[in-house]
Amino acid sequence: MNILLIGDIVGRPGKQIVQRALPGLRMEAALDLVIANAENVAGGSGLTPKIFAELRAAGVDCVTMGDHIYRRSEIETILDTGQPIVKPANFPRSAPGRDWIVVRAANGVDVAVFSLLGRLFMRPVDCPWTRADQLLQDIPPTVPVRVLDFHAEATSEKQLMGRYLDGRVSAVLGTHTHVATADEQILPRGTAFQCDVGMTGPFESILGREIDRVTLTTVTFRPTYFQVARNDVRLGGTVVEVDPATGRALSIRRLQLRESDLPRLERLCAPAAILSESDDD
Repeated sequence: MNILLIGDIVGRPGKQIVQRALPGLRMEAALDLVIANAENVAGGSGLTPKIFAELRAAGVDCVTMGDHIYRRSEIETILDTGQPIVKPANFPRSAPGRDWIVVRAANGVDVAVFSLLGRLFMRPVDCPWTRADQLLQDIPPTVPVRVLDFHAEATSEKQLMGRYLDGRVSAVLGTHTHVATADEQILPRGTAFQCDVGMTGPFESILGREIDRVTLTTVTFRPTYFQVARNDVRLGGTVVEVDPATGRALSIRRLQLRESDLPRLERLCAPAAILSESDDD
């Protein structure tokens, strides 16, 4: 089976390329499950129930989040309602949201999905390694396909998590830095690993934000709003092929789609996705 993790979706441009590309991409790449990190969709930070519903309608099966999960307070209305969305599991137990979920893929296979936050250069959270051990005890052994979105800053910490969970999960895929790394691999015991799957959004930017705004604040310390950029929009992610019987990864490949790829994908399915122009995304 083929599982896609879409890297951090940034703002309306990122959401729209997902809406346009994903229906055709599911067909072209024979995707059985699509997971998306959506913590930066709503105006570049956070997620709203409306945008969550739009991503689901576009073909996203499960949403993972990160350190910006609570930037939009209205997201709390869906975090504990059985929707396919998870919080970082090493947040406090009292924090809104579920620590892990099981999602039924298109081929009928159940897949466990969970997210953890790193600790280096990040906000204080519980130990991600201890929490991973606890979660893997909770997930039923009848669900061997298990995917971790490790939302972390440091590549060393991400590599350690990959090695720590090698053979115990199907994939450890990193998010948060918005920059795809070229270290995708299958670890010795069968876990697919990549430090970061990259960003889905405008690449003519600084991590999805307008270059001049970021430059002004960085150089002069003058505060400004970091507007979401618009140009050179791409969809970034990683596809992992997994043996559904054992949960072992068979292959891993980076994926990056440009706007020039959209006509080909849109021809694969009709009608084309209808783009939302809501004011709050």
